[in-house]
This record gives sequence, C-alpha cells and structure tokens, in this order.
Amino acid sequence: MKVLKFGGTSVGSSKNINNVIKILEDYSKTDLVICVVSAVGGVTDKLLLAGKQAQNKEDNYTESFNTIKDIHLNIIRELNPSNNASILDFVEGKLNELKSLLDGIYLINELSPKTSDKLVSYGEILSSYIISETMKHRGLVAELKNSQELIVTNSNFSKAEVNYNITNRNIQEYFQSASQKITILPGFISKSVTGEQTTLGRGGSDFTAAILAAALKVEQLEIWTDVSGMFTTNPKLVKQAYPIDRISYQEAMELSHFGAKVLYPPTVQPVLDLNIPIHIKNTLEPESAGTIISNEETNSTNAVKGISNISNIALLTLQGSGMVGIPGFSKRLFETLSQEKINIILITQASSEHSICLGIDEAEAEKAKISIDKTFENEIALHKIDPIIVENGLSIIALVGDNMKNHQGISGKMFSTLGKNNINIRAIAQGASEKNISAVILEKDVKKALNTLHEQFFESKTKQLNVFITGVGNVGERLVEQIKQQRKYLKENLKINLRITGLSNSRTMIFNEEGIDLSTWKEQLAEGEKATLEGFFENTKALNLRNSIFVDVTANADVANLYANYLRESIGVVACNKIACSSDLENYKLLKRLSLKYNAPFLFETNVGAGLPIIDTLNNLIASGDKITSIHAVLSGSLNFVFNNFNDKTKFYDVVKQAAAEGYTEPDPRIDLSGVDVARKILILARESGVEMNLEDIQNTSFLSSSGLKSESVDDFYKTLISDESHYQNIYASAKAKDCQLKYVAQFNNGKASVGLEEIPQGHPFYNLKGKDNIVMFYTQRYPEQPMIIKGAGAGADVTASGLFADIIRIGND
Repeated sequence: MKVLKFGGTSVGSSKNINNVIKILEDYSKTDLVICVVSAVGGVTDKLLLAGKQAQNKEDNYTESFNTIKDIHLNIIRELNPSNNASILDFVEGKLNELKSLLDGIYLINELSPKTSDKLVSYGEILSSYIISETMKHRGLVAELKNSQELIVTNSNFSKAEVNYNITNRNIQEYFQSASQKITILPGFISKSVTGEQTTLGRGGSDFTAAILAAALKVEQLEIWTDVSGMFTTNPKLVKQAYPIDRISYQEAMELSHFGAKVLYPPTVQPVLDLNIPIHIKNTLEPESAGTIISNEETNSTNAVKGISNISNIALLTLQGSGMVGIPGFSKRLFETLSQEKINIILITQASSEHSICLGIDEAEAEKAKISIDKTFENEIALHKIDPIIVENGLSIIALVGDNMKNHQGISGKMFSTLGKNNINIRAIAQGASEKNISAVILEKDVKKALNTLHEQFFESKTKQLNVFITGVGNVGERLVEQIKQQRKYLKENLKINLRITGLSNSRTMIFNEEGIDLSTWKEQLAEGEKATLEGFFENTKALNLRNSIFVDVTANADVANLYANYLRESIGVVACNKIACSSDLENYKLLKRLSLKYNAPFLFETNVGAGLPIIDTLNNLIASGDKITSIHAVLSGSLNFVFNNFNDKTKFYDVVKQAAAEGYTEPDPRIDLSGVDVARKILILARESGVEMNLEDIQNTSFLSSSGLKSESVDDFYKTLISDESHYQNIYASAKAKDCQLKYVAQFNNGKASVGLEEIPQGHPFYNLKGKDNIVMFYTQRYPEQPMIIKGAGAGADVTASGLFADIIRIGND
C-alpha cells in the first residue's frame, strides 16, 4: 500500500493533473494507492481573499468568486473535452453553495474561524472530485473518499487537533474493506466530534497524508510537489543549489521551520514515532530521485545539510540596566506575546541579562510593540528599561545539520564568510544541540548570503568572482578577451568561476547578474544604457553580488574618486589608474583603511610596471621584515621606448607619435613625457615601502622644452615637438658624445625621491634596457650591495591587461 500526497502546484493545471493521473496509474499496477490532493494551486488564497472581501462589504468578492469558478470549469473542460456533463453538474452545484456562503458572509459582515474553515474546504473538495471522476472516465478503478468522514478533530477551527483514537480506527476500518486500486482523498479538511467542518491548518494536506500513513503503517509516505526534493538552499535564489539525497527528520523539520516550503513541520510528527520515511518527489519530473527523510544514517561527509531562510522578520529588542539580576522579565515578555498569539521565531539573550532579542513576523511587529510597551510601561516610565526597539526589513538565515556539533569551526566559517562579503549580522542564535546556527541579517542581503554560504559549504571549493569593468578601450578590451580565453582554465584548475557582470565605456554601460556573454559584449555595450560613473556604482551596489570586484581601466580622476564608495560596500578594487594611489596622502591612507575595515581587496599592481610583479615583490619584502633603503628604477615603458628609438636620424615628434599609436603612452602623452607618470610611480613605491610623502615632495627635472611644458592641449604639445626638434637633438647629442644611453630614471633614497632624464654609461644595469622594458632595483637591509632586480616589459595593452588579470586572480585565490 502506498500513500501519496500531491500539492497545489501538482494539481494546478490540467497538464499537471494529467501527470498526477499517470503516476497514480503506474503505481496502481503493483500496489493499492491512497492519494491525498490539495486544492488547485492558489485557490485556497483566492477563497480567503473572497471571504475577506465579502466580510468587508467589498462588492468585488463576486469577481474573486468568478475567478475561482472559471479555474475549475476550465480544468474540467480541458481534462474531459467530451462527456463532462455529470462532472460539471456536481462542481457547479458546489460552486453555487460556495457563492451562497460568500453572499451570507457579505450580508452579516462576519467571517468567523468556523465559517472560514467551511469556506476554504471547497478547494480540496472540488479538486479531489474532479481528479477522481476524470480517472473513472478514463477507465481507472478509483474512488473518492471524503477525509471528513475519517479524520476527527476538536473544534479548534482553522487549526484543529486530531483525535487519533477515533481517526486511526476510522481509517483502518475503511481501508480494510476498500477494494478499489486507487483512493482519492481531499487533504486539509476534517470534521469535529460534533460534526462541524474543521481544517488542519497550514500544510494540512501534508498532515492528512501523514495521518493516513501512520494509521496504516505503510512503508513510506510520498509527498509530490513541484521541485525534486529538499534542496541545499532555495534554488530560486541560488542556481547552484541541488536536491539532498537523504536527510533526517530533525534536519527536515529545522529546514522547514526556516523557510523550506517543501514540507510543513507538523507533517513529520505522525510518522516520526513510527519511523516511516518520507519521500519528496517532483510531479513534473517523476523520474528524479528526490529526497528521502528518515532516521537512517547517511554517508554524507558534509556536516551542513542545508541552508534556509525566513523573510519579512522584525527584530524586537527589550533592553535596560533595570533588567540585570531581576527575575521575571523574560516571563512577562513571553506571556505578553503569547496572549497576543504572536509566534516567536528566534530568541537570543546576552549573558549580561541587559537585553533580550526576539525575531517575529514583520506583520505583527506593531501589535507586539504596543502590547510590550504597555506591559512594561511602569519600568519604562522609571527609566529602568527602554521602550521596545523594533527593526524591520530583516531575514533569518540558518545552517542546518545533525552532525555540525561534531565538526569544529562551522559557525566561525559561517560568520567569516558573511563578513568578507559585508553582510552585517544583527543577531545570532545557536542551541546546545548545534543542529541549527541562525543569524539575522538585512533582507536585501539574503540572496548574496545564501549564495556565499552555499559556495562555502556545498560547492567544490569553486569561488565565484563578479567583475565590473569601467574602461574598455585598448587595455580594457584586451582584459575582457583574456578573461574570455581563460575562464574554462580558471574554473577547472584554480576553482575560480570568473564572470564579467558589468561593463562600461564613456558612453554606455551594461549589466547582467548571470554574467555578460563575452562573445557579443561589444554589440551589447553598443546598445547599453547611458553611462555615468555614479550610475555604474549604484548598479554594482544594487546587484549586491558576492565577491564583487570593480576594475578601473581608465586614467580618470573622477573614477579614482569613487574607490572609497566601492570599498565601503565591500566591493574589491583593482586599478591600473595611478591617480588614487598617488593622490593626497590622507586619501591614500583612507583607501588602505577602508580596504582593511570592509575586507575589500584594493590591488594596483599595474600602477607600476604594468604586468611586472613590482608592488607584490615590495610588499613581500616588507611583510617578511626587510626594510627598503633605496630604489633605482626606469619605470616608464613609454619613455624607454621613446629614447630607445630616438636618434639623430629620427625626429622626436615621429617617435612620440609611434609610441602613442602602439599604446605605450597615456592618451595625453604629456603625462608620460613631463615625468608626472614616473613621479606617481616612485611615489607609490615609496608609500608602499612605508614612507609618507606627497607628489609635490618629489623632485621632477623635466627634459621637455619650455614651450612643451606650457602647452595647453595635446595638439599644441605635438606642435611644440616639431618646432623644438633641435632641443631634443641636443639632448641626444650630449649623451652620444659620452657614449651614454638616455634613460628616464626614478630614485628613492633616505626618504627623498626624484625623477629625471639621465645619461647612463656603459656597464650600468640600465644601459642595455631595450624597447619598452622597465627595471627596478631594490636595495634593502638583506640586499645591501647586490640589489633585487625586476626587469621586463613595462608598457603595452596586453601586459597591462595581464597585470590587472593577475590581481583579479589573486583575489580569487585568497
């Protein structure tokens, strides 16, 4: 004998009902089948709405009734296109009764719990009749049995308590004599010992099925719904969620209490004592394995079985120095809420007894505040305690697992994971059994929290990074293409799932929470919304994705000024833009502090040397206890390219133009040629080595002509290069006469820094520096005579993009 229950979505349409009938037909070939059905999906809510409208004298209750009527009549016609007259006659008769009941509610302006139970019972009565008659019309041996004739309760309307002695006897006697292969029963509904219609409360259809399964001591109870079992977390919010194969009764009840809608906790009780397994199955995918709930030991190595949440929570805080050491405060608080029939979802109290926090349904918060303040009005007036504090817009998230108590560090891992993503915890609750660890967070953070925790506890240590890139010019485009090329490698080898979720140029911007399709990103961006720097930040913030990284591939001061905003939202910042780190010292220090405070990485390796590991090496030296004594470096790939290609057979203008065309200079070449860019770089290295200085503290000896320094635009600057060719030829001639190479050198020594063009003699490490290469020599306490040297390409779109990419990967590996 099998007991199956089908929920509202399973019988929510003619298509789904046909699936139910097929499942029952297949089961009946080998077993006697007892099938409990809910009302058609959404109908119970519509019945309650119609009743409330009628009670409030709202004439549109008739519209709600007509909607209910149309739903059922359409299902009948779709299930039974012909020969449906008898079904229609019965259903229309019941619908007329329902209309009369609603009319009565409207006339007397009252909807008592007793009348409400009678009203909502029509949902299950209609669905069960339609399904059973359709099966008979199709030649199946099926009978309808009214659950109200079997399940007997007290008169606690809307949530009646079952009289198991009478109920079990009724069920056993009926099925001992029943000969049909399939029995259809309406769920949820029952009758009191005095014959009045009652209901079993929320989740009542599950309860009906459990009562039947326990009374008949079947081997297994099957709950059929629209998902393939109980999931590791809400699959609507976490796409990586997956069904749990096996789970204990206690774990199932914990998950159900904390928002998992597949199962209603009281359902478990009738079968719990008899150790009857519950199998959660999917009506739409009957071949799926589903979830088995039982007391059997599982072989799972994962201590956490699931993550759940309850939304629309209000946190009530009763606090005051007058509570400390005074017995009775908790008793009075809980009694007050009990008298108001307010359910407490979460409780936490500090050991100091200075405060008690309660989580309740947000809809009851105002009523709770009024009643609690009234109860403690004397203590409040005497300033012994504060008026109750109510915080709305919250949610509870919970880790659930029987074996969490045997694994150290679960709660620490939970809270550190949330903290890394700037998810603030308002309250924490954990029982001594350690089957559940609960935290109260902001409602807006629920999706990020569930995804973050699921990644931590259930996924194969694959870390998802969500990247937002501003600036997709030469370097930015290369970065996007590098990410596109390496995504599969990163996922398979480094366990990093890297997605670009936002892109912007100076004109348009696009966002996609699931990741932008990188095969068509240019076309998408061309059709994007109008770009603004503030708009890009607000969109990134609003998406609120875990492990978010903002990548600045511009040379724009306005973009750099927004770094603090990103860091305060725990959004990491990766930048090749040197402006922020070479800005005022206080701003630089602020960004560093924000990065630490909000656990948001702030990486800018490409500020110096493009893709060369210069800053990373410097930081490792400092972190290991070494001390920088001096730095000598050629830090401008563009200037090195210029002076390696400039001679008495070329023109300075042509060489600078070539450097710009090949992407070695900034869009405004004056930034490079004036030495400002190099000054910024040595400033950043000085600051990273622990010295506090500003850009104006660096001595900058420029090689440009006076007219070049005074030029007011890029075009004017290029004109000066032509007119002042002799100036630059004289510089070259001086170096050639001494058999020297021209190199733009940055130096830091004894707390002072300078930049300028120097004539480098043969034998010096800088002499043979070719093309666009950079070189840095670190003299330290450990390297006092033979410096640590880093050398390589220091400019170009590909190497700069690869440096940015490396910083992103570094965040992924942390």
